[in-house]
Amino acid sequence: MKKLYGHPESLCRVQTKYCGGCGHGVIHRIITQVIDEMGLRERAIITNPVGCSIWADLYFDFDSVQPPHGRTPAAATGVKRVLPDHLVICYQGDGDMAAIGTAEMIHAANRGEKFTTIFVNNAIYGMTGGQMAPTTLIGQKASTAPNGRDADEAGMGYPIRVSELLAQLDGTRYAARGAVNNAANVRKTKGYIKKAFEAQMSGIGFTMVEVLSPCPTNWSMEPVEAIQWLEDNMIPVFSLGEIKNTFSTKAKELAA
Repeated sequence: MKKLYGHPESLCRVQTKYCGGCGHGVIHRIITQVIDEMGLRERAIITNPVGCSIWADLYFDFDSVQPPHGRTPAAATGVKRVLPDHLVICYQGDGDMAAIGTAEMIHAANRGEKFTTIFVNNAIYGMTGGQMAPTTLIGQKASTAPNGRDADEAGMGYPIRVSELLAQLDGTRYAARGAVNNAANVRKTKGYIKKAFEAQMSGIGFTMVEVLSPCPTNWSMEPVEAIQWLEDNMIPVFSLGEIKNTFSTKAKELAA
């Protein structure tokens, strides 16, 4: 009898440190499923910074590098240039990538660095106390915006659509946004991640997948309520799907 489903070999068998209802665990699982399916476990390296992402290396059963806050793209650049045949992953949250690490990521994408970023967007700072993040929605409450984010109030501004921003750069060859709010979107997100990894291993340039993920603790919600809030509020602002795909275009050109 053929076994069709089981625990991914690339995912450690340990108890999670993440809060109940957090999406990181689901994202870890689909990343490791793709790595196993592609046979890349021995050539996979993850770079994960400060924030809830700091725990990622506890769960991935392959090599990891833990750079300073916001500097993950610089570390991933160095690793990928030294080991171009390896799968190199930047695993970043919205506070890390869209705030302190913005310049690092924009310039890495603009240079067309050949690694893949998995950008976990839960619209808030998760580890440090629920402060307003660059992706926090208008009206969404945070510890630093107790009345909700107000674009007209000094210093708050608007939520940044990171995937659309990076998709404008010529060095970005693949960008997609998924979510882990239901089984259908988990399957689609896994497909985006696989396509990004395939594009990276083909050597075409910078690739990224943004994943909308619930944070019940800092949203002050129960897990089921957080899933519904993501569906009702985040997806209308951060639309799902492929945003840029030059990988498929290039493959078709080569096939022709």
